[in-house]
Amino acid sequence: MSDLLDHLMATPVAAITLTLAAYVASMRLFRSVGSPGWCPPILIASLLIAVVLATLGIDHVDYRKGAGWLMFLLGPATVALGLPLYQQMPNIHALWRPLLACLPLSALLAALYAVGIAWLLNAPPEILASLAPKSVTAPIAIGITEQLGGSIPLMMGGLLITGVAAIGFVGLLSRCLGIRDERIIGLALGINGHALGTVRAFDISPTAGAFASLGMSLTGILTALLLPLSWRLPEIIG
Repeated sequence: MSDLLDHLMATPVAAITLTLAAYVASMRLFRSVGSPGWCPPILIASLLIAVVLATLGIDHVDYRKGAGWLMFLLGPATVALGLPLYQQMPNIHALWRPLLACLPLSALLAALYAVGIAWLLNAPPEILASLAPKSVTAPIAIGITEQLGGSIPLMMGGLLITGVAAIGFVGLLSRCLGIRDERIIGLALGINGHALGTVRAFDISPTAGAFASLGMSLTGILTALLLPLSWRLPEIIG
């Protein structure tokens, strides 16, 4: 059995098949329980894959190597979000001043609060570097994590938790505060929940999805440009 698993994991076919099967199963389960916003399909699929890997004794490194082909598709998928942005350009252009004022601060806070909490808990530098890009979409976050010297598996876990938490908290706070503007809700989901929040925003409406795409994209750009520089700022000053 072990030899068979090693043979299967030597090619990307097994990892890709497992990933797609987990996704299909998670979508069916997600719809069967009423499509709850706090439990997105990617969370269910991740748990299913983790159970399968643990049950069969497959090393997560081997699985990640095989699933790397799917990771490659994250880049084009992210670029494709430019289409709804183009369709909503009149709305975005009308709000360019408040967007310009809030996005840099939002991107900064998204990176700082997790790092600040981990620093107060005396987390080692590798964990701090892994948590810093946790609000950025995966293709950008992977590159940032490598530059900072963090752990990509830990960062991916942080991405998943952040996205799920952002969906729940943005929905809860918008109801508590009486916020019904789909542009604001979408922007908050994109800034804080990256791709997972953007998917949830498109479930709300195309307008919310477009603003979530804008928030996710600009947060990713600002973080990619500024976070590595600010991370090394103490070394540069010293």
